[in-house]
Amino acid sequence: MKILHISTDLKFITPFVKIINQHDKINEHKFIFISKHNEIKPQDNIVVINKKWQIIKILFNLNQNNKIVLHGLFSKVMLTILFFQPWLLKKCYWIMHGGDFYFPERQTWIKKWVIKRIKHFITYLKGDFEYVKKWYGAKGEYHECFMYPSNLYKQNSLKEKTNHPTLNIQVGNSANPTNNHVEVFKILLKYKNKDIKIYTPLAYGDKNYANSVISTGKKLFGDKFIPITKFIPMNEYLNFLGDIDIAIFAHKRQQAMGNIITLLGLGKKIYIRNNISSWQFFKDINVQVFQYPNIQLGTLDNIIKKQNIKEIKSYFSEDTYIKQLKAFLN
Repeated sequence: MKILHISTDLKFITPFVKIINQHDKINEHKFIFISKHNEIKPQDNIVVINKKWQIIKILFNLNQNNKIVLHGLFSKVMLTILFFQPWLLKKCYWIMHGGDFYFPERQTWIKKWVIKRIKHFITYLKGDFEYVKKWYGAKGEYHECFMYPSNLYKQNSLKEKTNHPTLNIQVGNSANPTNNHVEVFKILLKYKNKDIKIYTPLAYGDKNYANSVISTGKKLFGDKFIPITKFIPMNEYLNFLGDIDIAIFAHKRQQAMGNIITLLGLGKKIYIRNNISSWQFFKDINVQVFQYPNIQLGTLDNIIKKQNIKEIKSYFSEDTYIKQLKAFLN
């Protein structure tokens, strides 16, 4: 069995490659990174595509492998290839991210055509699969999988911290307008004189948007607003999450699941909208999250906290993840 992985996002795929190295026959896997940057060095099983003429390498590999795992549908090059070589779609397994299919009115007609004909869909959010069936006419097979290690319960890496003097609030997870930062700031403004700190991770995404968020945050909250503008090592970021008390994610679609799962596993209070697929997902696995925009200060009730930690730890385990990977890869 030869398996080809295609990705444009190193943030998620790098730890995924590590997991494959540890738990599967790596010689059966090949990875193609479509990127304008040179963060990854080519290896025996890693091909980097950063020039137009290298598209021939993609075409060759697509037809030489038994399975094609599409890590998101963000590449215009890949969508065009799949449109002109539709016979490849029967062996495509699409790991669904969210930004690659939500808001169909914004998607190209080629992407809509491809999604309708893909044969395999990879996600742990059944609501996302139902979404593409409804809005794209998709008829492929659903495979449950946590997709990336960032979604796992991090039992050995995290320790909850409770010794900070302020109530620490996280708003959003990236410098993407879908976080709706300013909308959240306006809701939090009534707590401006309380003993709070507002943290916003802005290292990943649109720099111009990040600058706008920083300007507004400083204007509204002064020194109580703390933007995080530089990438920090994972262990440091996990320590940062351990200091958070409340996290608010105002996305209008499922997003930031890695952050949310980690925070829930620490017993933190999470606010999301109740009309997105992740709301129903957490309800189905008996994890309690709270409805945005009905925000109230205060940490999570101890009984709810223990229940949430128990369910997250049980559901998002590495053992389950490896079984899920092997189920659709092998």
